[in-house]
Amino acid sequence: AEAFRARAPRLARFGLDDDCPVFPGLFDFCRLYAGASVEGAARLNAGQHERVVNWAGGLHHAKRAEASGFCYVNDCVLAILELLKAHARVLYVDIDIHHGDGVEEAFYTTDRVMTLSLHLYRPERFFPGTGALEEVGEGAGRGFAVNVPLLEGCQDPEYLALFKPILARVMEVFQPGAVVLQCGA
Repeated sequence: AEAFRARAPRLARFGLDDDCPVFPGLFDFCRLYAGASVEGAARLNAGQHERVVNWAGGLHHAKRAEASGFCYVNDCVLAILELLKAHARVLYVDIDIHHGDGVEEAFYTTDRVMTLSLHLYRPERFFPGTGALEEVGEGAGRGFAVNVPLLEGCQDPEYLALFKPILARVMEVFQPGAVVLQCGA
């Protein structure tokens, strides 16, 4: 315990703190859920399946060198990278109540991945505080990050009135070869 406390400031630099604590078996946990997403994507690429589901996946807040929001390794990003081996364009759709910040950040400057996130947006009081309408991507990725920030209390009819036409338009214009859907981990 004393050795762990001595390492705590160094670990916090990588997001390993209150939301993402270090625990016995952490490496195996990350290897299993991230590996399942990558394997699912590889099976899609090989034509073995039309759809795959990883019930343990969807840890969309992790960044390249930082755990965040209970997410240690961003399996969504890893699966998308695998899908890009066989598909020119991949669409990432995130309907979690929290903005899919880690995935958006990973692909913010590319036109090969479009991110579409519908989420509660209260930047001063709701994690992660990102996902404003104006966050649209940069460089070659400009226009390939689509955020639909929602107010608290949005009900199913309002949600569907936004989701259906936006997704239909994104599919029509972007024409992805594969779609990754994150429904809330």
